[in-house]
Amino acid sequence: MSRAADGPHPHPLTPADLPHGDDWFSGCPDCHLPIQGGGAGLAAHRRTVHDPHRDYGDRRTPITIRIDF
Repeated sequence: MSRAADGPHPHPLTPADLPHGDDWFSGCPDCHLPIQGGGAGLAAHRRTVHDPHRDYGDRRTPITIRIDF
């Protein structure tokens, strides 16, 4: 069973916790997933999802669809 890590949460949990002028909802420019938590949420997303030490590059498989007319 998992449990939360000790210490504060790594990014804001509510819109009220964001710095002034930061948007609560945005998208990742690399993978286009919706991200909550403003700039800190995007930084946390990049640390976990786009970790260069773990990913070794982009693992997405390009899909080519050929349509004959």
